[in-house]
Amino acid sequence: MTQDRAFDFVIIGAGMAGASAAYFLSRSARVLVLEMEAQPGYHTTGRSAALYTEAYGNAPIRALTSGSREFLTGPPDAFTETPVLTPRGVMFIGREDQLGSLDEAFASGSEHVDSMQRLTGAEVLERVPVLRPGYAAAGVLEPEAMDMDVNALHQGFLRGAKRNGAEIRSNAPVDGLNRSNGMWNIHANGEQILAKAVINAAGAWCDVIAQMAGARPVGLIPKRRTAILFDGPEGEAFADWPAIIDADEEFYARPESGALMGSPADETPMAPCDVQPEELDIAIAVDRLQQATTLEIRRIIRSWAGLRSFVADKTPVVGFDPGVDGFFWLAGQGGYGIQTAPSMGRVAAALAIGDGVPDDLKAFGVAAADLSPSRFGQL
Repeated sequence: MTQDRAFDFVIIGAGMAGASAAYFLSRSARVLVLEMEAQPGYHTTGRSAALYTEAYGNAPIRALTSGSREFLTGPPDAFTETPVLTPRGVMFIGREDQLGSLDEAFASGSEHVDSMQRLTGAEVLERVPVLRPGYAAAGVLEPEAMDMDVNALHQGFLRGAKRNGAEIRSNAPVDGLNRSNGMWNIHANGEQILAKAVINAAGAWCDVIAQMAGARPVGLIPKRRTAILFDGPEGEAFADWPAIIDADEEFYARPESGALMGSPADETPMAPCDVQPEELDIAIAVDRLQQATTLEIRRIIRSWAGLRSFVADKTPVVGFDPGVDGFFWLAGQGGYGIQTAPSMGRVAAALAIGDGVPDDLKAFGVAAADLSPSRFGQL
């Protein structure tokens, strides 16, 4: 391929991060997305049980989440045939020894959400009557939190990117990256591809890709998170219950597909892989849920696990590498990559083409310096 036929950007990874970046970048640039699996979103994106909550995560995450609300509640025409968000609500619950954590959840959530409510233990029990009496001393309710249709959002980004002219290639693992004469030469599935810039959106494999490109890793740690789907209580109308999250995130649960979904909120560090659930984590999930509720989990319908990748400060890494020309990081979304995707995609596209953070996102507190790989010092 000659330079006049080179892509402006090659995005490595077609999960939510890569798909959202491709969607916005392809409006003004020639974009190719390379996915190592047979289908986009096989790993973390396809295993996410996402909830849209503006009270979750640190300050940069909450800013990105709030900045995504307008897109998620009113996607562009032809983006998706089904709503991305549906009403749910989320209730943070705490024992007597967790009241400080509930105070923090209320204070941080109220920065962007005016409707945050404090609840007494009785009010918590009224909303989710299977909680053990006396277990929750108090709660914090975010009534505007919503369920997310992850597949609708992901496919909307992919379809939109293709309509804009982006190419998306599956079964195309990258096995070589080198830069010369101001261009990247990318080796993928026996093919050589030229690009002016590479966007590293490879999820748990981002540090692996960085080393291949000659960039220093940012200390990304993939962490296993386990989930189970189980029968709801007979005789209870639980479909409209809010999601419940332990104040210190020791577990969470919510209605899902006519059943209940729960997790021990585990964060087990491990190497990038096709992660599977461990029997011990499933048992821990059952135990924590049964300690907090009167539920008797006799049958697990399905269990699964996904990797949530974090750097030390749990803030995404978005921006050009300070030491390697034309190498752009889009990594470390952790457990927030779905709800922040519209903002993250817009910010990545703007920074990649040399613009600043869009003004409307700045108003929510999104700052390039908070996301930049340069914040780690000399990489």
